[in-house]
Amino acid sequence: MLSWFGGGGQKKSDATKNAIIGLRSQLEMLQKRERHLENLVAEQDAAARKFVSTNKNAAKSALRRKKQHEHSLEQTSAQISTLEQQIYSIEAANINQETLKAMQNAGAAMKRIHGGLTMDKVDSTMDELREQHALGEEIATAITSAPIGEQLDEGELEDELNDLAQEELDNKMLKTGTVPVSDQVHRLPTPASGELAGKAPAHIEEEDDEEAELRKLQAEMAM
Repeated sequence: MLSWFGGGGQKKSDATKNAIIGLRSQLEMLQKRERHLENLVAEQDAAARKFVSTNKNAAKSALRRKKQHEHSLEQTSAQISTLEQQIYSIEAANINQETLKAMQNAGAAMKRIHGGLTMDKVDSTMDELREQHALGEEIATAITSAPIGEQLDEGELEDELNDLAQEELDNKMLKTGTVPVSDQVHRLPTPASGELAGKAPAHIEEEDDEEAELRKLQAEMAM
């Protein structure tokens, strides 16, 4: 385990951050060196090609330097690969550690929440809730089905209704002077206007006399 993972929470976080910063700085320097060595290799390769026909010693010297630069380039590339892997490992380890810490905090929070809870308490609470729910249903049923106010006798209502009907009938009798002999007022058929126009005046007078006689009879029956 790396030394910067030891210590307290804040110190550990700072150590991890500083380690990653240092590794990235070194990686940037090595990448610059890699590009420089690639340029040197290309220059020596061009020099060797230039002198291969005219100056073999110069060409050999260029190839020798090219080989040295290539060797340094290989080492630098290997160092870059190692640093990249190291940075990845540290970052992954740091993420794992922070994830584990978050999970531990969540577990502690759940433990505090469940600290005062037991299955017996949960079952008891659920039973109380069910009882209160059932009581509420009974109360609601009683409220909606119970009649409001004093219950009236249907017979009394029927008698009062009959009295009102009789009173209304009596009022009509006083106004018209006629008394209906049944629930339906008997009226003689009224002839159409065409029929009246076709009858003789004597016949019309006879019907008026009959109407008058009928009204008189009805009044006598009401006395």
